[in-house]
Amino acid sequence: MSGLTNVKILFFIKRTKVTKNGMATIFVRITINKERTEFTTRKKVSPEIWDDKAERTNGLTPEGIETNSFIDQYQKKIFSYIDFLTLDNQPVSARIIQEKLVGKKEDRRTILKIYQDHNEKAKKLIGVDFSADTVQRYETSYMHTRDFIRWQYKREDMALEELNQQFINNYEFYFKTVRNCSHNTTIKYIKNFKKIIRIALANGWLKKDPFATIKLRLKPVDAVYLTKEELDTIINKSIGIERLQQVRDAFVFCCFTGLAFSDVKSLKREHITTDKDGITWIHKKRTKTDQMSTIFVIEGAKKLIAKYQHEPELIEKGVLLPVLSNQKMNAYLKEIGTICGIDKPISTHTARHTFATTVALENNMPLEVVSKTLGHSNTKMTQRYARTTETLIKKNMEKIKDLY
Repeated sequence: MSGLTNVKILFFIKRTKVTKNGMATIFVRITINKERTEFTTRKKVSPEIWDDKAERTNGLTPEGIETNSFIDQYQKKIFSYIDFLTLDNQPVSARIIQEKLVGKKEDRRTILKIYQDHNEKAKKLIGVDFSADTVQRYETSYMHTRDFIRWQYKREDMALEELNQQFINNYEFYFKTVRNCSHNTTIKYIKNFKKIIRIALANGWLKKDPFATIKLRLKPVDAVYLTKEELDTIINKSIGIERLQQVRDAFVFCCFTGLAFSDVKSLKREHITTDKDGITWIHKKRTKTDQMSTIFVIEGAKKLIAKYQHEPELIEKGVLLPVLSNQKMNAYLKEIGTICGIDKPISTHTARHTFATTVALENNMPLEVVSKTLGHSNTKMTQRYARTTETLIKKNMEKIKDLY
């Protein structure tokens, strides 16, 4: 007997389907972990001597004895395949055992093959349905999934039919312990993986949804933003290292405009216009949502554009500012924060929150205008960025402090 639990094997005949000479084919039904398959053993028997309850013949004739021996050997063969695959740490399913027995091997779909296929298609749709950053995020998620399978299951890939809720639970545990990711970062990676599962379900490659009873919820967090004093410190700090200067300039530009990292990285001359009143504007669709951002370019942002307008490398690339990868930007921003004595985990996204809170709302810009500048489809999205600061409370309470 196999050491694998949840294995059921049933031998039976279909009495309504007999050959011209009155013989019935013996079928076998294998169920492993509730996945079932049935197929012919190619062995025939006289229906008169078959006992449905015993799953054998009555054994009173040479034919019956020989048939029972065949079934016993066939059953042993099934369990030997199960044991071999289990000991070799390979996937075990009813379909795989069928392939072993009948010699027909289907092109089985695996987790990483489907993930890779999705990513390859996404790469070809960059600029159409996907941004380059989104595709990179899926590539990173693929590598994490591959590393998780190696860590948890000691394999290079896994069959789709092996996916279950326990896999997802182990996946979450891996991110939070081995990768040391925060809860929200973990959930974002798992959501990427969930998209691959949705593809498998939609195509009928997977029968059960391993996410059926799992709720993926992000924890609300207070986003980091800079106060006016902290922003001024970064703007006015004398920095002698060129790479840090460039990172500081790109970051400050985002604080002045509310542009996200992916949008400032792809900012081009064509996105800049000047109206009849001489006011400079940025009109650019957001990379993430395809919503249009309408940005009034203040003097400080104009000066940063002018600073780099003659840089040959930027002219060749057709962009306005020197923007590194998000990973490098975040690493250097932490360095800048240390130099400036700011004890906050500064990242590229801090600039967007700083614009909404410190630059816009604290200077009485209406929420609707902030929303349009940020490229949001509604003000509800903007409220996540808008923090009610002490400065903002003070400005408004000054109006009523002498009423009573």
